Amino acid sequence: MSAFIGNRNRLGIMIFIIVGLVLPLVFSAMPYAVLVCCYILIYLIAVSGFDVLVGFSGQISMGHAAYYCIGAYGSAMLHKYTGIPVFFTMLIAAVTATLVGTLIAWPTTKLVAHFMSLATIAFGNIVFQLVNTSPGRITGDANGLHTTYLSVFGYELNTYTRFYYFALIMVLLFMLIKYNLLHSRVGRAMLAIRENDHAANGMGVNVRFYKVAAFAVSAFFAAYAGAMFAHLVRYISPDSFKQTVSVMFLTMLLFGGTASMSGPIIGVTIVSLLNEALRPASSYKMLVYGVLLLFVILIFPGGILGVMRSMKEKIIQKRK
Repeated sequence: MSAFIGNRNRLGIMIFIIVGLVLPLVFSAMPYAVLVCCYILIYLIAVSGFDVLVGFSGQISMGHAAYYCIGAYGSAMLHKYTGIPVFFTMLIAAVTATLVGTLIAWPTTKLVAHFMSLATIAFGNIVFQLVNTSPGRITGDANGLHTTYLSVFGYELNTYTRFYYFALIMVLLFMLIKYNLLHSRVGRAMLAIRENDHAANGMGVNVRFYKVAAFAVSAFFAAYAGAMFAHLVRYISPDSFKQTVSVMFLTMLLFGGTASMSGPIIGVTIVSLLNEALRPASSYKMLVYGVLLLFVILIFPGGILGVMRSMKEKIIQKRK
């Protein structure tokens, strides 16, 4: 991996790997804590992909729970009705969500600001209604579906600790994909579009193509994370893919910091732990998300990562 990651990022990656490897050992007597860590890793994949769309290409989606849902239901249904091994159904479901994301993005990328947000909200609601009231009860309707353990080449991930280490490997893989994508010509084109799509178009950048590509990549990340979620909890229902999930992803990203590798890690970890603390009062989650979003928008537009960067700059200036 060091061949692909710059010197400035190697230390952070090594710290992340070491902490990730040690965590299950620290919580060995607390299975639920390991489960929460699994959730954090799954959300990290989804939010890292979401950052490609929001942070790097400057587009807003409020319906990303739809791709998360397609990945979860797609993998569960493929395995249930065809018997294809779960490891492969997860990939097939993620590719399917990528194709759907591309089809949705092609017309919506012409929209701007709140119009794009409304279009993605509508798409999210359509997917939710499809799984909630499917014809012939294909998706189990409101009762949901039971899923099976994930098996990797015959090795069944039937404990939280086993699943955790698989999820950690997937996080590192997806972060590597994201890093190399965003430090390529594609990533530079997306950044140009985020700053000024008219100027980017004038310089020969195919704006619509790269906007659609950002949607496709983020859909793949979200769908694969949804498939992992389905086979971790081994039961999915429409309630797990409501609009609140899309809001949660956006909150995690903006609170941690966009257009970075570490921002999603910070945001996902803090918001996930906050979710667990608010579990006895789950009806107030949307209120908390709203407060966090207002906090970021009005006080710290760069998120926690932005605050850390500004503090670092002030310290450097004082030393000079």
